[in-house]
Amino acid sequence: MSCEIINTKLGKIEYYSEGKGVPVLFVHGGHSNCHEFLCKKGFDLEKFHLIIPSRPGYGRTPLDNTKTPKQAANLIIELLNHLSIDNVIVYGISAGGLTAIELAANYPDRVKKLILASAVSKRWLDEDEKIYKITQIIFNPKTERITWGIVRIFSKIFPYMIAKSFYTQFSKNPIHKLKMKDIQELLLSMKHYNSKMGFLNDISQNINVEILKNIKCSTLIIHSKNDNSVPFEHALYSKKMIENTKLIELNNEWGHLFWIGTDSKKSIEKTIEFIEE
Repeated sequence: MSCEIINTKLGKIEYYSEGKGVPVLFVHGGHSNCHEFLCKKGFDLEKFHLIIPSRPGYGRTPLDNTKTPKQAANLIIELLNHLSIDNVIVYGISAGGLTAIELAANYPDRVKKLILASAVSKRWLDEDEKIYKITQIIFNPKTERITWGIVRIFSKIFPYMIAKSFYTQFSKNPIHKLKMKDIQELLLSMKHYNSKMGFLNDISQNINVEILKNIKCSTLIIHSKNDNSVPFEHALYSKKMIENTKLIELNNEWGHLFWIGTDSKKSIEKTIEFIEE
């Protein structure tokens, strides 16, 4: 899976593109980049053109002067201009939710539909929270390579232990015997993870409530009540603030990562059905 870099008038942006048909733009979550693959599950490449840019601060897209969700959205529009794509389905995932929201609100002629999947829709972490302070240490640009390096090394030696540890970060469900297929999928998805400067920028972002109210396109909010990463209240907030919305409440095994597990097929099918409506 090879990603490309282009220069735009707003700066460099890295992206991946494959398939043909209806353009779907994925705005990836924290720690990810253009190599994100979980979100692509279930998409027929004969029917869909999938575009995955690395958000500012991730992959080879520099953070520079694109630190806000609005600035990131503007940069992504430059990518669409380069690809000669008039409008897209925007699929915002986790920490990419705020950028997806800015895209839909500020570029109504470029966004046909919006999907918010396990998505952040307001300030995510409070600076006084313990997890915020821990994140500042382990995902600092100076230490994150060590953090992910250790995770990858131990994933090869003790895959079940690492998967079990991450499961509790994603799901509120009690820990139980995890299926090997799910473990392999999780560890494969983390193979390309790097936080770089992007994640610390993500947890400091916020968005004006009026931005959500400006969204007029048909919107799907799909979120698990078992999400232990981005609280379900973000989905309820989006539902309250965005006018034309449909909320799918999940009660799935993997919580935040509804693309993993035996119950993932149904969630993915519902998402694609929304796109094809």
